[in-house]
Amino acid sequence: MKPPRPIRSLPSPRSILALPGQILGALAPGLGNRASPASAPDITFSREYAHALTEQARIAATPQAVMDAVTDLARFSERFTLHASWRTPPPTSLTTGTVLAQTLRVLGTPIRMDWHITSINPRTLVLEGSGPLGTQAGIGVSVTGAPSDTATLTITSGFHSDSLKGPMGSLVARALNNATKDSLARFQAMLTHGGDAPALAERPAPAIPAERPGPIRHDASGTLLDPWTPIIIGIGEITHRPDESGPRSPLELATAAAREALADAGLDDLPDTPRTRISAVPSTSWAYGPHHASLIATALGAPGADLAQSAPLGGDGPLRLTNAAATAIARGELDPALTIGAEAFATLAEHGPQDWDADHQSPFAPLLLGSDKEGNNAAEEAVGLLAPAPMYALMDSALRASLQLDPLEHTTREARLWSRFSDIAATNPAAWLPEPHTAEQISTPTARNRPVATPYTKLMTANPAVDQGGAILLCSAHAAEQAGIPQDRWVFPHAGAHATEEWFVSARDDLATIPAIKRIGDALRDHIGIEPAKADHIDLYSCFPYAVIAAARELDLDPADPARPLTCTGGLTFAGGPLNNYATHGLAGVVRAARREPGSIGLSTALGWYATKHAATVVSTTPPATPFADIDAAARWSRPPARPATAEQDGTSIIEAWTVTHGSDGTPDAVILSSLDSNGTRILTRSADPAVIGRALAEDLIGMDLIRDGEQATISTENGAGFARVAEHARGTRVTPALLREWNGPVCTLTLNRPRTRNAIDLALALALEQALDDAEADPQTQVVILTGSAGDFSTGMDLRAAARGEFPVAPRRGLLGIAALPPALPTIAAVEGNALAGGFEVALACDMIVAARDARFGLPEPSRGLVAAAGGVLRLAQRMPRASALEFTLTGGEIPADRLHQLGIVNRLTKPGQALREARELAGQIAANAPLSLALTRRIVDESAGWPADEAFERQSDIASEATFSDDAQEGMAAFDERREPRWTGR
Repeated sequence: MKPPRPIRSLPSPRSILALPGQILGALAPGLGNRASPASAPDITFSREYAHALTEQARIAATPQAVMDAVTDLARFSERFTLHASWRTPPPTSLTTGTVLAQTLRVLGTPIRMDWHITSINPRTLVLEGSGPLGTQAGIGVSVTGAPSDTATLTITSGFHSDSLKGPMGSLVARALNNATKDSLARFQAMLTHGGDAPALAERPAPAIPAERPGPIRHDASGTLLDPWTPIIIGIGEITHRPDESGPRSPLELATAAAREALADAGLDDLPDTPRTRISAVPSTSWAYGPHHASLIATALGAPGADLAQSAPLGGDGPLRLTNAAATAIARGELDPALTIGAEAFATLAEHGPQDWDADHQSPFAPLLLGSDKEGNNAAEEAVGLLAPAPMYALMDSALRASLQLDPLEHTTREARLWSRFSDIAATNPAAWLPEPHTAEQISTPTARNRPVATPYTKLMTANPAVDQGGAILLCSAHAAEQAGIPQDRWVFPHAGAHATEEWFVSARDDLATIPAIKRIGDALRDHIGIEPAKADHIDLYSCFPYAVIAAARELDLDPADPARPLTCTGGLTFAGGPLNNYATHGLAGVVRAARREPGSIGLSTALGWYATKHAATVVSTTPPATPFADIDAAARWSRPPARPATAEQDGTSIIEAWTVTHGSDGTPDAVILSSLDSNGTRILTRSADPAVIGRALAEDLIGMDLIRDGEQATISTENGAGFARVAEHARGTRVTPALLREWNGPVCTLTLNRPRTRNAIDLALALALEQALDDAEADPQTQVVILTGSAGDFSTGMDLRAAARGEFPVAPRRGLLGIAALPPALPTIAAVEGNALAGGFEVALACDMIVAARDARFGLPEPSRGLVAAAGGVLRLAQRMPRASALEFTLTGGEIPADRLHQLGIVNRLTKPGQALREARELAGQIAANAPLSLALTRRIVDESAGWPADEAFERQSDIASEATFSDDAQEGMAAFDERREPRWTGR
C-alpha cells in the first residue's frame, strides 16, 4: 500500500464561501485588463481598494441606450451572469444615496452585497458597498461616445478582502473573467437584437415507446419484473494523484469515472439518443455553468443525450439526480441514465492555476434539480457563519447539550466514530487517505491536524482537497437483458426520498436535530416496508461528526456500534470529500456492498448546505416488492415554525450553542454564540474578546447568560447554567406557527394564523405560504388546497408595520403575499370568514374559487391610502366581472358585500357565518373524487381558452383532452363504473 496522503493545505472553506471577488459580479467587470480606477473616465471612489480591475467593450448602440440598459435593474438577471436576485424590490429610479440589496452568485455560491449609489449622471454610475466578513467594494460604469455613435462601455471595480488567497484567488479570478465575457456577450446581443437575450431552448421530451416490452424474469428470486424496472448496472470511481501523473480537469475526471461505470457494466459506450440521460453534478473546482452536462455528453460520444444538472451547491445533488433518473426509467421515458461528477482541487493545490475553459455551446437547457437558494441569512453572515466548519461546530455543541455530555466526553465519542470511519477507508481502494487513525490522533491538535472550530480538528472535517470522480449507471431491466449484463451485477433502487429542513440554520426550532431525516426514513419505510435502521449496508453523509450522529438519532441507528459501520467508503475526511459529488461515491460503496452480499439492503444518504437539503436512496440485489418511487418526504410535513434570528439585539439571553473558530495557523480568533432571549428569538454573537475566547476554551458555556451591550459581550452564571436550563427555556419559547397545515386525504387546508394582526401577512408568513403551496403541488396525493384564516378573519393583507421596517412580504417565486404572482397549480378554494380586505382580498382572488360567509367583508381600499391594489386585485377583478362593476369596486375602495360578489360570480358559494370552511371542504371533496389528470387538463382548458381564436378553439380543446382519453385513469374510470366500485386513480 502506498503511504497515506496528507491533507493538503487549501484555502479554508471560508475562502470558498466568503469570496471577496463576488462584488465584481454586480455588473460583471473583468479581471483581464488591470488598471487604476482613475483610468476610467468620470469614475471616482471614496477610498482606495487593494485590487483595481477594468473591462471595456464596444457596443453597437447609442450611449443613451447602453446606459438605459445598465440601469434597468429589473432585467439584471438576463444580462449579468452573476446577478442572482434583489433581496428587496429595486427602486424604479436611481439617485445618489439609493440603497440596493443584492444577492450574487460566484462559483455557485450565493453572496449578499449591500450597495449605495455614490454618484450617478447620464453617462456614469458609481456604487460602493460591503459584503461578508468586512469585504469592501466599488463599481463604476462609464459610457462614452457621440450621441448617435457606437458606445464604449467601461466598467471599473475595486475591492478589498483578506479572505481571498492562494489558488482559490486565481480560481475566482478566472470564474469572474469568464462571467464578464459572458455578460458582455449577452449585453451586446440584447442591444443588437432588439432586447432579446440569448437563451437555451428546452430539449424536446424523449418519446416513450409505443409498446411496453414483455416482463423480464429475475432468476435469483423467480419473479417477473416490469421491463422498465430501474437497475443500477455500473459504478465508477476515479482517484487521481496530481503529483504523480500531472493535472487533470474535473471534466476529464468525470469522463474517466463514466467510462469506469460503463466498463463495470461490460459496456463500451452509451447510445447517442434523446432517451439517454447524462446527469451532471456541478463541479466547484471549475465552474462549467449550464453546459456542464452537455460537455460530458459530448466527451462520451453522446451529444444528443437528454441532460440534467443539480444545483450549483449541494451534496444532495447526486442522489436527487439518480432518483429522478430511476423515476424516468420506470416511466419508460429514459434508458439508460448516467449520474456523474468530479472535482480537481488537489490539482489546483499541486500545480496552481489551470486553463480548463471549454469552448462549448449547447442549444438545450438541462433539467435542473434541487434548490439553489442561498445558504445563509443576514444574521449568519454578520457573525461569519459562512463556511461549513463553524456552522456544523455550532450545531454540534447544541447536539452535545441535548445528549447531556461534557465537551471532552463528546469529542472523545466523535473521535472514536471517526477512527472507525478511517478503518473503513483503509480498505477502500478509492480512498484519498487510506490509513487507519486512532481516536487520539484525530482529536489531538497538532501542526498537521490544527483546530478548525471547536470541537473539530482538521481530521474531523470534510477534505475537499482531492481529485476524485464518481459515476452511477442505470438502465431498465429490459435494456440490461438486451445488453447481456449478468443479473449478478444488477442492483435495484427500491425507493428514493428527499426533504428540506427549515432553510436557515438560525431559524430552526432546535439546532440539535435534523427532523427532515426522520421524515425521509419514515417515507422510505412506508414505501418499501422496511425500517432504514434495518439496512445491512449504510453510508450516512459524513462531512462532520454532527451530520452522522444527528442523522443516526433520527433513523434509530447507534453510531457507537462498532459492528455496524455507518459508512461504506470511510467518509468525507478519509475517503475524500469532493464537495457536491461525495454521495456518488457513497452510493457506489453501498452498491458494491450489496453485490457482495446478495439479498442485502443498502441505504445511502446525502445532504446539502448545513444539513439543510437531504436525499436518500435504498438499494438491493433483490427486486422491489413495490415499484420505485422518488418521494418528496416534506410534502405533508408541518415543520416547526421558524424562530426569528438577529445578530444585532442587545440585552440578556441564554446560550444554547457556541464554538471557537481558529485561523489557518491554529490560533483562536473568535467565539460564535447562539442564544435565545425571553421571546424565543435566536441571537447570534461574534466576539473576538480574548477574555471571552479564553473562557470558552476553559468552560462549557451552555446555559450561561449572555449580556450584550453594543460591541460588549459578557458571560454570566448569576442565574445558573447547564443543559436543563437551556432545554427548559427553549421549550418555553417555541414560536407559534403563522401558518397551519392539515390534510384530510387528498385535501390540504392551510390556515393563516396571525390572529393578533387579523392574519396580516408579513415576510415570514409569505415565505411559509409559498413553501406550503410548493409542498402541496409536489405531493402526488394532494388534489385540492383550501386557504382560510384563523380566529374569524381571512386576512387584512400586507402587514404594514412590518413593511414600514422594510420587511416586505415578497416570496422568491410566488411574489407578493406568497401567492399573488404565481397562484397554485392545484385547484384552490378560499374559505372566507370576517375580513378579506386589501391584500387579503387579493389572496382570495389568487385562489380558483371562493366560499364565503354571508357577513364576510371584501374590499380593495388601496386608493384611499394613495396606493394601487397591485397584488392582482385590480387585474383579477377586471378579468372576472363587468368593466363597470370592476371600476366601481376598485375606484371607490369601499367594502363589497359577499352576496354582491356572489351575484357577479366572484364568490362561488355563500354560507352561514362560521360555515365557510365546512362548505369549502365539501366542495373540495367533490373535486378531489375525480381523476387527477382530468382535473389538471380541464383546468388548463379553462385557463387557456380565453385567448383562443374561435375557429381553433375546439381543435385546441381536443388536443389537450386527448391526453386523458388513452390514460390509465380513463381505463380505471370505465372499469370502476362497470364494476360498480370507487375508482383508484393513479394520475397517469
